[in-house]
Amino acid sequence: MKVLLVGVGGVGEAIAVIASKHAWLEKMVLADYNKNRCLEVQQKLGDPDRFPVEWVDASKQDLIEELARKYGVDLIMNACDPIYNEPIFDAAYAVGCNYMDMAMTLSWPHPENPFEKPGVKLGDYQFERAELWQKKGLLALVGLGVEPGMADVFARYAQDYLFDEIEEIGIRDGANLEVRGYEFAPNFSIWTTIEECLNPPVIWEKDKGWFTTPPFSEPEVFEFPEGIGPVECVNVEHEEVLLVPRWVNTKRVTFKYGLGDQFISVLKTLKMLGLDNKEPINVKGVMVAPRDVVAACLPDPAHLGDHMFGKTCAGTWVKGIKDGKPRQVYLYQVADNETCMREFKCQAVVAQTAFNAVIGMELLDSGLWKGTGVLGPEAFDPIPFMERMAGYGFPYGIKEM
Repeated sequence: MKVLLVGVGGVGEAIAVIASKHAWLEKMVLADYNKNRCLEVQQKLGDPDRFPVEWVDASKQDLIEELARKYGVDLIMNACDPIYNEPIFDAAYAVGCNYMDMAMTLSWPHPENPFEKPGVKLGDYQFERAELWQKKGLLALVGLGVEPGMADVFARYAQDYLFDEIEEIGIRDGANLEVRGYEFAPNFSIWTTIEECLNPPVIWEKDKGWFTTPPFSEPEVFEFPEGIGPVECVNVEHEEVLLVPRWVNTKRVTFKYGLGDQFISVLKTLKMLGLDNKEPINVKGVMVAPRDVVAACLPDPAHLGDHMFGKTCAGTWVKGIKDGKPRQVYLYQVADNETCMREFKCQAVVAQTAFNAVIGMELLDSGLWKGTGVLGPEAFDPIPFMERMAGYGFPYGIKEM
């Protein structure tokens, strides 16, 4: 398989590192606006022929198309912040190759009732074009990171093998990670974190469809496995709520994230000051987005691995009926930062996100996953994916609750 990797930040680097260990990958083009970052990753991989470096502006569809044609790629892997999804997605369609991302096209709140009704939902831009992709015989596999991605695979597995009837599916994410030496240092893209945490969270119910609530609503304490313990989680806007109901039969879908009081306080302050704004403003004659300034002021998550300690857990809680009896399970994956640094030289959060996309590439290359149109991970057989997780260094667990 030949892949054009657009975006070589923390997750992009981890994708390249993990994919480099597998013979099915013929070539992966490392493309980013920061060419020095690409060269840094290329040097780490030690194989410039297999991992060539290119400069690209991900907001320019024509430049992405040019690179895809130059290398004759089979897949464009989008590892950028989702503000760039549309040109990357459209470039794959124009060139005639498959596409994969780990976060779908952006939402826009309802103009009048943002905390009750969705406006433009995550992924609407992509799903509106599903028929075009299908007619062209192309596949856009959207939302295949860890959450969304692995969590969605778990939801499909629960439907197919663990339950006769599902009442509720709730994605629950928590960690005990600590970043030492910094007063405040997010372990994932702050741009994306601001987007998903400050937008109105989406909930899906069978009788109501999709609806929204205020940010950080419905707090609950969830007991995470493998020593992480209890973490307070709150509603956050996330793709699983938009994806799972399309392919899994359930009555309710939610996503809750363990943010912590400090993180929530910082996010609320950024919102209050307008620093969450992703639209450029004029600052002394220079057009700059406040959110980009925030991201530039904070440490790069890709380089925090040596300062991080602890574990992160991603998973899918499912409540329903099996053999006439109530059942609750939590399907999960726990990534230990020390292990990820030792095995991949990448910190836990980015490695845990990246490995899922790489498994997806393998399954597409082998033909075990195939399809056309715009599809989420739930549309495919979960078994080949889950069978490979341990071999990639990220085994899953199932906890009866």
